[in-house]
Amino acid sequence: MTAENALHRIVVVGGGAGGLELATRLSRRVGRRRQASIVLVDANLTHVWKPLFHEVAAGTLDAQVDALDYLAQATRHHFRFHYGRMNGLDRERRVIRLAPVEDDNGESVVPEREMPYDTLVLAVGSVSNHFNTPGAAEHCMYLDSTADAERFQQSLVKAFFRAQMQGGPQREGELSVVVVGAGATGVELAAELRNAARRAVSYGLDNIDPETDLTLTLVEAADRVLPALSPGLSAKTHQQLLSLGVRVLTSRKVVEVTPDGVRLSSDEFIPAEFRVWSAGIKAPDWLGELDGLETNRINQLVVKPTLQTTLDDNVFAMGDCAACPLNDTDRTVPPRAQAASQQAIFLTRALERRLDGRELEDFTYKDYGSLISLSDEHAVGRLMGSLFGSWMIEGFMARTAYAMLYKKHLTALHGVGRVAVTTVLQTLYRHTRPRLKLH
Repeated sequence: MTAENALHRIVVVGGGAGGLELATRLSRRVGRRRQASIVLVDANLTHVWKPLFHEVAAGTLDAQVDALDYLAQATRHHFRFHYGRMNGLDRERRVIRLAPVEDDNGESVVPEREMPYDTLVLAVGSVSNHFNTPGAAEHCMYLDSTADAERFQQSLVKAFFRAQMQGGPQREGELSVVVVGAGATGVELAAELRNAARRAVSYGLDNIDPETDLTLTLVEAADRVLPALSPGLSAKTHQQLLSLGVRVLTSRKVVEVTPDGVRLSSDEFIPAEFRVWSAGIKAPDWLGELDGLETNRINQLVVKPTLQTTLDDNVFAMGDCAACPLNDTDRTVPPRAQAASQQAIFLTRALERRLDGRELEDFTYKDYGSLISLSDEHAVGRLMGSLFGSWMIEGFMARTAYAMLYKKHLTALHGVGRVAVTTVLQTLYRHTRPRLKLH
């Protein structure tokens, strides 16, 4: 047995915000001291911060340039990365199964295999929940992954060029987008698409009127946008969406999606070439088949306040895929990026305690507020803290705070010095790089 194999094996499945931060932090703390070997498993080769998927979809962020390479991150921080999608678990033998990786021609790149663990952390995130709405699975686009966002962006670019060659849209709904669900993703996507259309015209696609040809409709079943956030923040966001020319329909439920548009509970039909579903989330379906682990109605793994699954103390879950009690209430921790980041910090310390044979503490979630990006220059938000209480911000201040959230994520992955240097370089690069991806 090699020295590496003799170490306690911590396997983190899922390289999203929480999983990647956890693997990096653990490697700095226990991996560097040779207390454990750290392995990160993901079905992709690169990482993009999920709150930025709406920018990838609109083309204002180029995932090929801004993505983080898992192999490079693993090499730099002394953990190992394995490429593959988890599709099974044997808790008695303490192994996970990884599905084979195939190329576009169906040829095997990486074979099916098993991977042993001593401690397993599942951080596989969430996917869209269309609630079995007729036609939604077949006729909607989703923003569950970087690949989803890039597919949307490619379709949008083709629609822009088609309209340019035609002298503008030639039929109803040809440049129309309906976004189902006015949570943070839906709101930010609608706003970013208006900004993308304006930039497209500035790059010479002048047969398109960015204000009228690209019609944007946001549909929400609740009585206001951002129903999970404060009414004040919701009202500010609604006002800003209207100023961007986004049609906002609240208290409307989508009852059917067709290849040509969406039908609402009011029996109104909205023609739309692009139909994006962002109305709810669930954990991946395969979590309900993991060797008997307890899940809830949306497939989340039910965990104790220690983030250990209820039926196996060697298996932890975090982020969107975990149903974690919210601070001694009957609710669960909300599926938000700040929750995943807090859980990554908590689990780094918790797994250190576990390696030392000490009792684990309970996770406590702290809500630091919410920020919604509406353009390069504008955002709205509510910040919360023990010093100032709760206060609303908007405009440049909110946009700066939003940008700092991303910098905080990058700092957790790279450290302060590297982020400072790359920020300067990116600022200089921005002056030579197109502000919209049109390819």
